[in-house]
Amino acid sequence: MLQAQATGAVVTVTDDTFAELVLASDRPVVVDFWAEWCPPCRAISKSLAELAEEFGARMVVATLNSDENPNTTRAYRILSLPTLLVFRHGELVDSTVGARPKSHLRQALSAHLEP
Repeated sequence: MLQAQATGAVVTVTDDTFAELVLASDRPVVVDFWAEWCPPCRAISKSLAELAEEFGARMVVATLNSDENPNTTRAYRILSLPTLLVFRHGELVDSTVGARPKSHLRQALSAHLEP
């Protein structure tokens, strides 16, 4: 089983591991859909890594390279990058499209944290 054991670290997910690491997670998961060619994606990656540390075990922060994982990208109709999707108990509960400041990301994601 590939449970996302790391706390405070960003987890990489793929088409093959998405169901187990994201949909089956017992914690809320935010998935950052990104690509190498996307400058705004690079801009928020540092903020997400810092938030992963800050949130610790209360939320899993994951990344998925959209170019390398087209099945999941298509399944969730990702049309713009970066896109952040928040899942709770396997259900999509929130999304954010485009780069945002760390303060905005913290506020948006904090609403989904485990107590």
